[in-house]
Amino acid sequence: MPDDRTEQAFQIHDDSPARFRANHREDSFAGASGVLFEQAMAQTRMAICLCDPTQADIPIIFSNRAFRKLTGYDEGEILGRNCRFLQGPETDPAAVAKIRAALTAQEVVVVELVNYRKDGSRFWNALHLGPIYDDAGGLLYYFGSQWDVSEVRAARSEEQHAREMARELSHRMKNMFSVIGGIVNITGRSRGIEAEAREINERIQALGRAYETTLDDSSRGTVEIGQSIRAVVAPYDPAGNRIRLLGNGLRTNFGAVSVLGLTLHELATNALKYGALSGDEGTVDIDWQSDRLERDPTFRIDWIERGGPAVNIDEMRPITGTGTEIVDRLLRMSGGTIERGWDPRGLQVTVRLPLQVDRA
Repeated sequence: MPDDRTEQAFQIHDDSPARFRANHREDSFAGASGVLFEQAMAQTRMAICLCDPTQADIPIIFSNRAFRKLTGYDEGEILGRNCRFLQGPETDPAAVAKIRAALTAQEVVVVELVNYRKDGSRFWNALHLGPIYDDAGGLLYYFGSQWDVSEVRAARSEEQHAREMARELSHRMKNMFSVIGGIVNITGRSRGIEAEAREINERIQALGRAYETTLDDSSRGTVEIGQSIRAVVAPYDPAGNRIRLLGNGLRTNFGAVSVLGLTLHELATNALKYGALSGDEGTVDIDWQSDRLERDPTFRIDWIERGGPAVNIDEMRPITGTGTEIVDRLLRMSGGTIERGWDPRGLQVTVRLPLQVDRA
């Protein structure tokens, strides 16, 4: 037969404060603190149960309304049973072993495991389990709170799937750019235009770097501008002290990556051959920000060279060449603009592109 303490514990199943106080005047939960505890247990939206460690198989002796709503079981179908009745075919034995070990050691444990409702439907349960002691330090109850994290788990799964897809796409893009580069090299050698083929390959590689860093979060519909800029210009500054990136965390649409990558590649190549990066002391500042002066949402990139070869502004001519023509044409097609100018310190360029605001 159950002792008086167990008899009392089994009576903790009515959500009525009056009945709780009447039945437990002599219980350890008596008094104002007991009333507050009981009210909290009854009214909380978190599923809660108490188990009795002094009885065989540690049965449930209390479950609140939220627990019954979560599992679909009535009170009479819950009390007196071990919590394992919620387990089923897909419940991970390793998670169950963690629970068993925590009970044996009288330790707190938080574990996620598959449980089943009365109707047979499964859900992911974030179980928080821990001991409750009396004033003398004796084990009184085991407290368990349950939280349905099925949607959270689904979101994690989707995020993991997106990362795996991004890695696969990155791998395939690298292969694609490698194949294209190989074709260009073979064509260049067979036609005696190795120099031209090398220039084309450099542009292809710049595109690959610009895209690769944005794949992980491209599912958001926008990408971080700074990631693409950093990836494209990094090879031109091996020591990391010649090109300074000054922009913020601005994001734009994924389609801008191609234009952005090729534009920065041409500017960096020019700086390496003729501008600030052609010597030992020159530097380049790259800043990017939303352009609030424009009617339509745009962002601007400022390319500022300093410390390169001396510049005589009166003798400077417009920059021309295949790379310049490619950049100008791509910018026009994408609704962007580019302004090139000379300063005594070096080349100054401002690029503007349409901006898609991040809605994530």
